[in-house]
Amino acid sequence: MLVVRGTTAMAEVASDSTNPDITLLRSINDLAKQAPRGVDRAVELVGEYGLIVLTALLAGWCWWRVARRSADAPAAVAGVLWSCIAAGVALLLNIPVRALVERPRPYVDHDGLDVLVRGHHTASFVSDHVTLVAAVAVGLFMVSRTAGAVAIGLALAEGFAQVYVGAHYPTDAVGGFALGAATALLLAPLALALLTMLTRSLARGRASFLVVARPAPYGRPPRAGSPHRWHSAADKDLAA
Repeated sequence: MLVVRGTTAMAEVASDSTNPDITLLRSINDLAKQAPRGVDRAVELVGEYGLIVLTALLAGWCWWRVARRSADAPAAVAGVLWSCIAAGVALLLNIPVRALVERPRPYVDHDGLDVLVRGHHTASFVSDHVTLVAAVAVGLFMVSRTAGAVAIGLALAEGFAQVYVGAHYPTDAVGGFALGAATALLLAPLALALLTMLTRSLARGRASFLVVARPAPYGRPPRAGSPHRWHSAADKDLAA
């Protein structure tokens, strides 16, 4: 029995050394072993909650400060709205993916990991956290390259954090990024067509401030650099 166990352990070590996914997992997770407890705790909190909160705040900023002031505000606001919806759709799509792949968490099959977070379920592929942030990031990139680039950076940081805490393999993070990005991109044409109809309708009603930034009060010149120029019917008559 001891011989069998020893042979199995040696085979696992050999497999670990030849598998780049596991090699990278151990390399990143070893940082957690060497870091002070305070750093580990910070990465744990940032990876579990912080980056998702930052992504949500970034989406809110992009809606309020960028999309509502764009040349085609209804379409831009629809894009921000889609980025958030895409995240939810991607998480739903991950349920059958997780059930189909049934990949155990790294700490189940590999000893010696410094496990800071064990996850909310036993399946590892793909990472829900990375899927969510990546979907929002790609959706925002279609509205604002600046906001999208920042969000993509947050998605990459999320992937690193999930491997650092021992909750996921690197390929779980890559798979999550791919799933989130694919969901946001492939479903965008239909989703944006429907959502733009909604936002254009809102722009014509009392909730127009949710879609278009309010114009300057009548008689006051618009602020410098304002992307919108508002003209009343009286202005047009005077110009004529």
